[in-house]
Amino acid sequence: MNKILVATDGSESAAGAVRLGVSLAAQLDAELIFVHVVPAVDLYPASWYGVCAFPHDPSPDDRALLEDAAAVAEERGVFSTTVLLRGDTVDRIVAYADSHDVDLIVVGSRGHGAISSAVLGSVSQGLLRESKRSVLVARGVSVADAPHARPLAGIGLGF
Repeated sequence: MNKILVATDGSESAAGAVRLGVSLAAQLDAELIFVHVVPAVDLYPASWYGVCAFPHDPSPDDRALLEDAAAVAEERGVFSTTVLLRGDTVDRIVAYADSHDVDLIVVGSRGHGAISSAVLGSVSQGLLRESKRSVLVARGVSVADAPHARPLAGIGLGF
């Protein structure tokens, strides 16, 4: 395993994915890439005419999510790169992973129930459905949070 991509949106579940991705990259000496996807456009209500769309300008908060993830990696002595993407979250992550020959995509799970997931959709579900690459959905406490973390080799990740 040479390249690990971790998608973050700043949520608590994404923070778990960041910690798990950093832990995996450290143990496997893999390249670590953090991505955050912003919308291509922002939609605003426009009185009687419905909605207006304006190009989304990435904000300092968008970049801060990536800087925070990179800081977690740096604390563990893991070098990482950060990439801010624009567009549909699932499509952009899959396209980036494919074009950069990523071996593993790590993403958090918000834990939506069946009804919420059916209505709202889910990035983790979309990645599992659309990606041809391995996807690891981080739930709960990551190995990096465990007080006596052991190497992850042999837990069924295919390495």
